[in-house]
Amino acid sequence: MSGITSHVLDTSCGVPGANIVVELQLKKDSQWQSIGGGTTNKDGRVPEPLATDLVAAGHYRIIFHVADYFAAKKRPSFFPVVRIEFLVDDPMEHYHVPLLLSPFGYSTYRGS
Repeated sequence: MSGITSHVLDTSCGVPGANIVVELQLKKDSQWQSIGGGTTNKDGRVPEPLATDLVAAGHYRIIFHVADYFAAKKRPSFFPVVRIEFLVDDPMEHYHVPLLLSPFGYSTYRGS
């Protein structure tokens, strides 16, 4: 299956990051354009691929709006938004971009 998917894990509590708004953008002519997105479910996953159209080769970023997530848990957060940029070389491949999140740090990797 090709496409771009994501999920969030709150590593500070060891639970999925539920109800986080996620936006997918594509860079065209030095401008970022929103092309899709969703909200994480109770398992921390965006249930559908982030892009509704076919994915093309290009420069993408996923924006995770995490401030509301931490505010709802009454926890401080240093990063209100997390932006992860990545390149799609082969549109036929699947690109899974997870976010491992805590109030004062985050990490990511190319998943499967």
